[in-house]
Amino acid sequence: MGCSGCTVCSSKSPNGCKNNGCASGGCNRLNTFDWLSSLDVKDALYFDIVEVSFKNGSRKHFFRNPEYINALTGDDIVVETSTGLDVGRISLSGELVRLQMRKKNISEEEVLNSIIRLANDRDLERLEEARQSEMPTMIRARAIARTLGLDMKIGDVEYQGDKRKATFYYTADGRVDFRELIRHFAKEFRVKIEMRQIGARQESSRIGGIGSCGRELCCSTWLTDFKSVTTSAARYQNLAINQAKLSGMCGRLKCCLNYELDTYLDAIDQFPANIDRLSTQAGFAILVKTDIFKRLVYYAYEHENFRGKLYALPIEKVQQILDMNAHGEKPVDLLAMQAIVDTTGSVEDYGDVTGVIELPEEEKRRRKKKKKRNPGSGGSGNQRNQGDQAGGNKQAQGHNTTQGNNRPQGPRPPQKNKSQQRPNQPAKPDQTPKADGRPNAENKGDGTGNAHKPKRKSRRNRNRNNPNNK
Repeated sequence: MGCSGCTVCSSKSPNGCKNNGCASGGCNRLNTFDWLSSLDVKDALYFDIVEVSFKNGSRKHFFRNPEYINALTGDDIVVETSTGLDVGRISLSGELVRLQMRKKNISEEEVLNSIIRLANDRDLERLEEARQSEMPTMIRARAIARTLGLDMKIGDVEYQGDKRKATFYYTADGRVDFRELIRHFAKEFRVKIEMRQIGARQESSRIGGIGSCGRELCCSTWLTDFKSVTTSAARYQNLAINQAKLSGMCGRLKCCLNYELDTYLDAIDQFPANIDRLSTQAGFAILVKTDIFKRLVYYAYEHENFRGKLYALPIEKVQQILDMNAHGEKPVDLLAMQAIVDTTGSVEDYGDVTGVIELPEEEKRRRKKKKKRNPGSGGSGNQRNQGDQAGGNKQAQGHNTTQGNNRPQGPRPPQKNKSQQRPNQPAKPDQTPKADGRPNAENKGDGTGNAHKPKRKSRRNRNRNNPNNK
C-alpha cells in the first residue's frame, strides 16, 4: 500500500512519498504485491496477459501483451478499447496475473483487447489534460443535474486517454431517467457520454480518504469485495450502538466490523446459555455486560436499580449457579463467587461499554410559587377607595381613586375649596367660632366666595363637637 497522497494524486509523480519508493512496489490503489519480482526466478512459460490500471488503480482490466512490444511492470502503455484508445500503466505481469484472473472468474478466452504500443510524451500530455479537466466537468455536470431536478449525485468523472469519452459515476436511491441529461452533457462537453451507477461504498473507494483509525480507507487500498454489515456485528462485540461512530465515510456501517466477528462468535460459544437472570438468596441478579476475552460476566442486583456494585463472575461459577437454580437451590449471594479482577466492576466500566456514563439522579428543587396579588389591594394607602365604609360606596373627597400604576404622571394640581378630612370620618361642618365663642353650624363665607379654613383642634374637641356623636 502506498502513502495517503498516492490515492488522490492524478499526476505521474506522487504528492506523498515524492517517488522515494514504496514497499508495495507502486503508488496505485488496490495493488497486488509482486513477491516474484524480488526473486531471480524467470517464468518457464511466458504468459501474454497483463493487468493494466487506469487513473491510479481506480479501474483495472486485463490486456494481451504481444511479444514484439514486451512491456514490463510499471510501463505506461496505450491500449485498445471498444470506444477508442486509452492510456494506462501495467500493474502486474507474469504468473500472478493468472491467479488474479482466477480470483475474478475471468478466463483467458474472454481477454480480447491488446496493447498497441508504449506511451510517448504526447500521450502522457493528453492524459494529464484529461485528468485536469475532470473536476470542472463534474462541477458543471452536478449543476445541470440539479437544474433538471434529478434525484442523483455525480461522484466522479473519468475521461478516456484520447478525450473522446467521459464516464460519469453517480449514486441514486432508485432508477433515474437520465435521457434528457445525456443530451445536455453531449451538447455541453462534446464527448461520448457513459453513465454508470455505483453504490455508496464504491463511491468512497473511488474518491478515497482517511478513516477514523488514521489510515487510508480499506475500500480504496486493498478491499475488493464488499460484504453486508449489520448492527448484530456490533452487538456481538459489545460495542455501543452509536450510528455516528459505527458509520464510515460512505455513510454505511464500517466494513471493519466484520474483521473480528468470527473470533467473537467462537468465543461466545463457550459461554452458557440463558445467563440473563440468576436467582440468589439476596435477590435476583441481572446481566449487565460480558467480557469475552477475560471470560467474565458482570451482574448487578435487581433491587439496587443497576446503580450498586457490579459482581464479576467467571463462566464456570455462572454455570454452577444455573445448575443450582435448576434444582431449586439458591446461593447465599454473589460476593463469595466473585472473581478477583483488576477492575471491580464500577459504574465507570459500565459507562465505557454503553458509551454513556450514568450519574445518580439529582433531586429537583421545587420552585416557590409567587402569590398572586389581589387586584383590589394594589396601590398605596392614599390611593385606595375608602369611601364605602363611611357613606355607602361614596368616594372620599380630596383623595385620588386611581389604583395601581394607572395614576397619571406629573405633579398634582392644587385643590381649592375642599375641606381636608380623614377617610373614615364624614365631613365636618365649619368650626369657625362666632363672636360669642360658639362654633358655627355651617361654613359662612367671607364675601369673596372662599370658605374659611378650619383651625386644627385636638382629637378630644373634635369628637365632642361632632354632631354624629351626640
